[in-house]
Amino acid sequence: MKKNIAIIMGGYSSEYEISLKSGNVVYESLDSDKYNLFRIHIFKNKWVYVDDAEQEFPIDKNDFSISANGSKTTFDCVFNAIHGSPGEDGFMQAYFKLLNIPQTSCGMYQAALTFNKRDCLSVLKPYGIKTAESYYVNLGDNINEDAIIKKVGLPCFVKANKAGSSFGITKVYKKEELQNAIEVAFKEDDEIIIESYLDGTEVSVGVITYKGEVKVLPITEIVSDNDFFDYKAKYLGESQEITPARLTKEQETKVNKVAKQVYEILKMKGFSRSEYIFKDGEPHLLEVNTVPGFTKASILPQQATAVGISLQELFGNAIEEALK
Repeated sequence: MKKNIAIIMGGYSSEYEISLKSGNVVYESLDSDKYNLFRIHIFKNKWVYVDDAEQEFPIDKNDFSISANGSKTTFDCVFNAIHGSPGEDGFMQAYFKLLNIPQTSCGMYQAALTFNKRDCLSVLKPYGIKTAESYYVNLGDNINEDAIIKKVGLPCFVKANKAGSSFGITKVYKKEELQNAIEVAFKEDDEIIIESYLDGTEVSVGVITYKGEVKVLPITEIVSDNDFFDYKAKYLGESQEITPARLTKEQETKVNKVAKQVYEILKMKGFSRSEYIFKDGEPHLLEVNTVPGFTKASILPQQATAVGISLQELFGNAIEEALK
């Protein structure tokens, strides 16, 4: 009997448009002979099932079911394609855990932890995972520009602590630019992280659970046409994403080991994509994404394709792992 699979997409953050694209690629790629597929749009003002005629049917949040055309549908598994809140920060994971519905991303705690950049880095540092120098500021704190620059130096990056897709991030070259960058970051989150600039090769490493085993995918090198890997570089083609990355064998071995270690330390499951910059030959972790982009142009699907895993296999495997 075919399983009913809900593909959740949208979300409450600035990333909702990217999530809708990701969710639609998952919907088009999964094997419809094997699964009954349902596109579910999750927004602050509505949770709805959207059929192929673009008709909307409300979700009953009591049991995450839909009533359409005179019948009620419940789900065997949820494919999570929501970038940002509430799909990447633990809220949906906790909701489905309470309802006992399997879902394809990591657990609630792992999602909440990795979505909070500074907490995630703090947990990993005792294990020897190298990171940039960082300085934390909460909304309402007194801003001591001299203390910030003394800690992280210039140039530096000012980032929203809990945001993705490079929303709320600015590269700062001069002390005079710091205040404006902080205001930009606070538009996305009430916590910010200010990090030292790491000058080196930037790479993205996908790690997944594939057929029961932790698998590190081929590494992607990020060469941005812009000052850094910002929104335009990520989504508007203003970067080169080179898979496999142009690394030495030693660099490749080091970053693969660290990426797998991060996945296992955090007790991850499902998808992850972590970003690193090489400084003095050592990979320094920037962040961990647990609901990476799923479009054909996105990094993790590119990496899977490079190792001979089709999108249908990649997404189908995630469902089968969740159903275990």
